[in-house]
Parts: sequence; C-alpha cells; structure tokens
Amino acid sequence: MTTKQLIKRARRFTAPFRVDDGRRFRLRKVDPGDTLDLGSADKPRAKEALALGVEALAELQDKLYAQDRWAVLLMFQAMDAAGKDGTIKHVMSGVNPQGCQVVSFKSPSAEDLDHDYLWRCIKSVPERGKIGIFNRSYYEEVLVVRVHPEFLEGQKLPPELVTKRIWDERFQDIRHFERYLSRNGVVVRKFFLHVSRAEQKRRFLERLETPEKNWKFSANDVKERVFWRDYMRVYEDAIRETATKDAPWYVVPADNKWFTRLVVAAAIVETLDSLDLEYPRVDKEKRRQLEATRRALLREKG
Repeated sequence: MTTKQLIKRARRFTAPFRVDDGRRFRLRKVDPGDTLDLGSADKPRAKEALALGVEALAELQDKLYAQDRWAVLLMFQAMDAAGKDGTIKHVMSGVNPQGCQVVSFKSPSAEDLDHDYLWRCIKSVPERGKIGIFNRSYYEEVLVVRVHPEFLEGQKLPPELVTKRIWDERFQDIRHFERYLSRNGVVVRKFFLHVSRAEQKRRFLERLETPEKNWKFSANDVKERVFWRDYMRVYEDAIRETATKDAPWYVVPADNKWFTRLVVAAAIVETLDSLDLEYPRVDKEKRRQLEATRRALLREKG
C-alpha cells in the first residue's frame, strides 16, 4: 500500500471523531467502545494498518524536519488509565528522536505558579521542523482546576480577576493562543482519549492485580473517580469552546487500545500530509558544488 492510499484510508477513521466546530458537540454521542465497523477479529488487520501508518509517519516527519518550515503540536488529554502513554509510545515509535519532543505536564511547580498559566507550555512549543507532544497541557486549567476550584487559590491571582467569567475568559485565551500558533506555522491537533468509567475500573484492577503494573497505580487516581460526572461536563465544555478548524479536537474512543492507536496515527499522518511537505530543492550552483566535491572524493587515494 502506498502512502497516498494509506492517507485516503486514514480519513475513514478520523472523520467520525474530528470536532472542528464545537457548537453542536455532545460527549455522550461518542461511544468509548466504538470501533466503527471493525470487530475483535479485525485486530490483526488494524495492527498491520498501524504499522503502515508508523512507516508513513516516519517518512513525513523526515520531510518536516528537512523542510524546517512547519512545526506540529499534538496535545493529549484523558482521564487516568485511558492509554495516553501507550498511544504516544506506539504511534510515534518510528519517528526520529531528533525531530520529536515529548513533554509531560504534571502539577505546576512553585516557579510555574509565579507565572501565567500558559507560561510553562509556551516554553515547550516545538520549533520549526519538529513534532511536539504535550502529555496533558494548559487544558488542565479548564479541566482539573475547574473540578477543583480550590487550586485557583494556589495560583496567586489578584482576587478581582477571579470572577464568574474566569472560565469563559480562559477559553477565549486558549482560542486566541491556538490561533496565534497556527498563524505562525505551528499546526495544532488535540486528542481526547475517551475511556468509559467501567473500562477505567477494569484497568485500575489490572494494575493492582499485576505486579509488573503496580508502579502505574496511584490511589489518587481512584479518588478522582468520585468526580467522574464533573470531569465529563468540563471536558465537553472545553471541547465545545475550543474546537476550531485551526485547532480541532479528535474525541477518540479509548476502550479498545488497538483502535485508539489506529485513529490517532491516521489523524497525525493525515495532518502531516496536508502540509505538502517535500525535501528542500538544490539550486544549480549548489549542485555544481556537490558535483565538484564528489569528484574530489573520487580522486582521493585509499
């Protein structure tokens, strides 16, 4: 299968889950267990398609790096145990490390809290020619901080700025920031890996019952399950308020990891292909220099 054929097939997987106008978006309409028309018997074919996608991604990323004009920023958000780390690991497995950077955003440090909430993420926006991956991002500021508004107190904001409009203002900030990035050649794509509460429970139990996975478990993750409905509400709001053509969301069913990875890979390949990437062309003078160098090397003895 050629790269072009693969990209044509990719749109079949991405179209149902892409949100670039959030006004009518409803999270409940996305089934976390959806695999389109693929069943468990199709898993081998899906894994083969993922392997082809990884190859295509490596080819496109090499051109992105050589062209040095665009940057690509991929953001991953999800509830705990939705599979962010595994998806990033498998989908990006063929990418040249020199052309990719992964940044994980956990609880903000004291230094982070002495700056605006976008500061720590702005520092990590990828440079031209590279793919940047945010494992969580500034979206935590309209997700976990909204579910736990007491976190706002630690941000040392002037009291008069903490109004009922603060979330709308942050949505506006994010939209403007992502528009700014797109106007400067940074292509933004955002992924919400949508896992069901039942599947999250199953994965937590697996971590508890499998010694090799015990290190992944955090008791705090289970505590957050109490706020499941709150999180679903704020995720829906965030996607509705910030899904644009410049920075679309992909709400990816995450109950089946093999399908999640396939959709994410397809979306990234499709995105890179849309940039018309190509290797830099060499002008006549440069070609003459290269030819002279080649001849000089051939004349060397030994």
